[in-house]
Amino acid sequence: MKIFYSKHFPPKDFGAINLLGMVIVRKDYGRLSEAEKNHERIHTRQMLEMLVIFFYLSYGIEWLIRLIQYRDRLKAYYNISYEREAYRCMDDLSYLKRRRPFAFIHYYRRRK
Repeated sequence: MKIFYSKHFPPKDFGAINLLGMVIVRKDYGRLSEAEKNHERIHTRQMLEMLVIFFYLSYGIEWLIRLIQYRDRLKAYYNISYEREAYRCMDDLSYLKRRRPFAFIHYYRRRK
């Protein structure tokens, strides 16, 4: 996983963003912890399972659905199934070794 630092991207509400397996971190955010790196690795695995393009399509569609559901863009973001899995499991650094394919599906209905 390659990590890049940027002055203006991602938006201020976020410290990092994973684009095609490359992580872009806001310079003012600082270094990523091991848990945060693991969070991004989980997203990379999700992308590979969904053949990248379907990951981004389903991510965007689910965010729109959650936005309608919660009427708050950050709450919508935190309730996307991909994010639920990544946030819930990011502190478990061995998670990816035992993670089952398409594990994010189990997070569609659980509410945060």
